[in-house]
Amino acid sequence: MPSFIADHPMLCAVALIFIDIAVWRLISADLANWKLAARLVIFAVFSVVLFNDGMNPMQGAPYADDTTLHLAATALQIGWWLFAARTLTVLLGAVMMQRVGHTGRLLQDLMGAVIFLIAIIAAMAYVLDLPVKGVLATSGAVAIIVGLALQSTLSDVFSGIVLNTTKPYQIDDWISIDGTEGRVTDIDWRATRLQTSQGSLAVIPNSLAAKAKIINFSRPADMFGLAVSLQISPHARPQTVIEALERAMQGCRPLLAQPAPSVAFKASTSGGVEYEISGFVPAMGLKRETRNLLYDLAYRHLQAAGVGLLSATEGSTPPTVSGARALLERSSIFSTLRQEEKDTFSQNMTLHTYRAGEMILAAGEVSDHLFIIESGVVSVLLVKDGHKFEAGRMGPGEVIGESGILSEQAALADFSAKTYCTLYRIENEYLKPCLDARHDIGEAMKALLDFRRHAAQALTEDAPVVPVKKGFLQWLRKRGL
Repeated sequence: MPSFIADHPMLCAVALIFIDIAVWRLISADLANWKLAARLVIFAVFSVVLFNDGMNPMQGAPYADDTTLHLAATALQIGWWLFAARTLTVLLGAVMMQRVGHTGRLLQDLMGAVIFLIAIIAAMAYVLDLPVKGVLATSGAVAIIVGLALQSTLSDVFSGIVLNTTKPYQIDDWISIDGTEGRVTDIDWRATRLQTSQGSLAVIPNSLAAKAKIINFSRPADMFGLAVSLQISPHARPQTVIEALERAMQGCRPLLAQPAPSVAFKASTSGGVEYEISGFVPAMGLKRETRNLLYDLAYRHLQAAGVGLLSATEGSTPPTVSGARALLERSSIFSTLRQEEKDTFSQNMTLHTYRAGEMILAAGEVSDHLFIIESGVVSVLLVKDGHKFEAGRMGPGEVIGESGILSEQAALADFSAKTYCTLYRIENEYLKPCLDARHDIGEAMKALLDFRRHAAQALTEDAPVVPVKKGFLQWLRKRGL
């Protein structure tokens, strides 16, 4: 041992404590293993310094003749017990983090408290030579008094232990506790913290969570349920409504095929009839987007079936107009036509029907007409690496064949009927003069064509390969060393 350490053991021991504090704060949390190794090394050196100078933590402090040195040695011996407790707590925490992750943090804290309690009692028994039995009896009486005063807090603590043991939810799970829904951000001694969908923080005491009804939306991890309720006019035939809503479900690609989505009648009142569409999505982040899309598709398919929502404005389209004329009113591209133009335009539209699976427009075909979907679901298929895959689904009001009309280019995808479909066909001979006269409609169709081209290109291009970084550790793993 260096002579300086042998000559000034107490000074070196105090310096090691400050070095440990500094190293623990300076090393980044990302280097947890290095922090743990540094603490173990410093504790080992600290122990060697104490034991080498006769300051054995298992015995009373030396230097009985020198009060100052005796007190300093006693403090360092007590510090050894606390240092040992802290080192052991950090070591157990690192082991538990690798095995159970953040879910074991409450158990880790409890074990740390027990370890520190044992260290304090040991320091009192060995270093201070106090009668431990009397201390334990006194502390037991104090514990009873404190326990009675902190019943609510202790209830939260033990409820937190139960929640961490049974694990009805974990960090990052989306849950609902007694109607409060959010993502679990933390579970501590007293409460569970949720970040709600509005971005606010909900703090729920563990004792309340342990007794409340808990719904965990994150289990199973690959399936998240959603439901959309619709109020329909009581005059609409139920079968017509159900068929329209089933087409809306088939047009919503994010919904999982298994378990299959469903439509159900819920309730009937004098004011209207309530139907509910329910299904599942593969990720929690898709729920809001899918609900919005499903509601929009339901609205469009119901409108195509001649059924209106109670919230929709009744009578916006005269009931005596033809199907083609009503479709122009709903079309985002042709809705800007004047009323007399829509009347003339609708007279040049012919109705075509397609059974499920039937091809409407094949890829590579140059279309000399434009289709507007009146009802049903159309599947869009692209080819990548020699295999066809479904790139999207289309519903009422959307158009097919704009590439052939605008630029006489072939269709980029196969358009086939996924359900029974009705489409209105407009020939190029009539449509071309209309596009030349109405530039706003032409620009809208060009914007749609550009969007579809870019989307098809993005879906069919191969993703760039990210180069794998090679290093010494990868070389060892590759050889099984």
